[in-house]
Amino acid sequence: MSLKGKTLFISGGSRGIGLAIALRAARDGAKVTIAAKTAEPHPKLPGTIYSAAEEIEQAGGKALPVLCDIREEAQVADAVAKTVERFGGIDICVNNASAIQLTGTLETDMKRYDLMHQINTRGTFLVSKICIAHLKLAKNPHILNLAPPLDMKAKWFKNHVAYTMAKFGMSMCTLGMSAEFAGAGIAVNSLWPISTIDTAAVRNLLGGATVAAMSRSPDIMADAAHAIFLRPSRQATGNFYIDEEVLRAEGVTDFSVYAPGGTDQLAGDFFVPDEVFANSQTKVKRIY
Repeated sequence: MSLKGKTLFISGGSRGIGLAIALRAARDGAKVTIAAKTAEPHPKLPGTIYSAAEEIEQAGGKALPVLCDIREEAQVADAVAKTVERFGGIDICVNNASAIQLTGTLETDMKRYDLMHQINTRGTFLVSKICIAHLKLAKNPHILNLAPPLDMKAKWFKNHVAYTMAKFGMSMCTLGMSAEFAGAGIAVNSLWPISTIDTAAVRNLLGGATVAAMSRSPDIMADAAHAIFLRPSRQATGNFYIDEEVLRAEGVTDFSVYAPGGTDQLAGDFFVPDEVFANSQTKVKRIY
C-alpha cells in the first residue's frame, strides 16, 4: 500500500514536520501542495515553499508551491483551486501550520493572541472547510490536524493559556468534524508526538540545543502520518493519535533511528496525557 497518485494539501509545509510528511508521501509518488507564507529565506528558519517543492520533486513526488496566508480566506480558496486544477482533486488535507508563544496571561499581547488563534484554530477550520468539497470526491479522504489530545488539565493551561486555547481549538476541530463528516467517509484525526521533535521551534523557542538533543526527528511524525493515511477513512476517524503508538501498532519496535544523536532519555512534549507516558516503553522526561 502506498500514497502513489494521491494529492496532499499541506499548510505551512516549508520546513519541519510538515515538510517531513510531504517528503514521506513524495517517496510513494504522491502529489503535494505546499501552502505557506515563506517565499524568501529567513535568517533563523530553514526552507521556503520553493525549496520544499524542489525536495519533494527530488524525492519522487510532484509539487505545487503556493504562497498562502491561511488567515486569508481568499488565499486559501485560491490555493485549493490551484491544487485541484493542477492535480485533479484532493485526497488528504494536513493542517500543520501553527503559531506558538508560551507566555502567561499578563505577558501575552493581544496581537500575538490573535495570531495564534487565527492560524491555529481558525486556520485549521478554514483550510478543512474549503478542502472538504474535494475530499468528499476522494476514495479514502483524510484530514489530519497536528494537534494534541484534549487532556483538559489545568497544568496545560496555567503557564500559557492563550497558546493552549489556540492549540486545543485545532483538537476540537478534530472532535467535531470527525462526527460531522463521518457519513461522508472523511476521516478527521489528530496526531501528536510523545516526545519533543527537533524542529526550528524547539531550537529557537523551546529549549535550544539541549532539548533538541532529547528530541526525535520529524521523520517519526511523517511515518506515523503515512500509516494513518493508509487506514480506511470510514473506520479510522475521530482519533487523537500519538506518533509512537501509531507505529507500534504497525509493528515498529526499534525507534532509535528517529533519535540517532539523542540522549538516553527523551523530552516529553506538551499536552501528552499521563497515561500515555505510563504505557510507553520509551524513557521520557517531563520537562514541560
